[in-house]
Amino acid sequence: MPSISTRRANATDAGTVVRFIHALLDELTGGKAPAPDDVRQSAEIMLADAGVVAVIASADDEPVGIMVLNECTAIYAGGKFGYISELYVRPEKRSKGIAPHLLEVASREGRARGWKRLELAAPRQPKWKRTLDFYLRNGFEELGPRLCRII
Repeated sequence: MPSISTRRANATDAGTVVRFIHALLDELTGGKAPAPDDVRQSAEIMLADAGVVAVIASADDEPVGIMVLNECTAIYAGGKFGYISELYVRPEKRSKGIAPHLLEVASREGRARGWKRLELAAPRQPKWKRTLDFYLRNGFEELGPRLCRII
């Protein structure tokens, strides 16, 4: 297992954030991710938002993954909770404990902020069954599908 460290991303990390989020979107969409410049614009806005926490994971001092947490509020959740909008680990670094480490960082951040829960959306099944199984093994429960409406 590599030595894993994490740190909060800031505005100077926009390039790293863009690289990882673009790779995530490219993987999920089968090569149809938005242009890197569009991802950069969104990343810069996100990194400036106080309700968003981006965490970069490094293994042996090399960036290998990212997680983006958003603070949300809902009555069903009993108040504030965290939503993991993005979590990505470079393919060659997967199954080395990096993603579980990021999930533990999310839990610690959530406890510090008084969140009652963490949520995320797993990609479509059955294609991404391995991803769903990973989250289930790491303490998440299925709540049903999420839907989106572009406005």
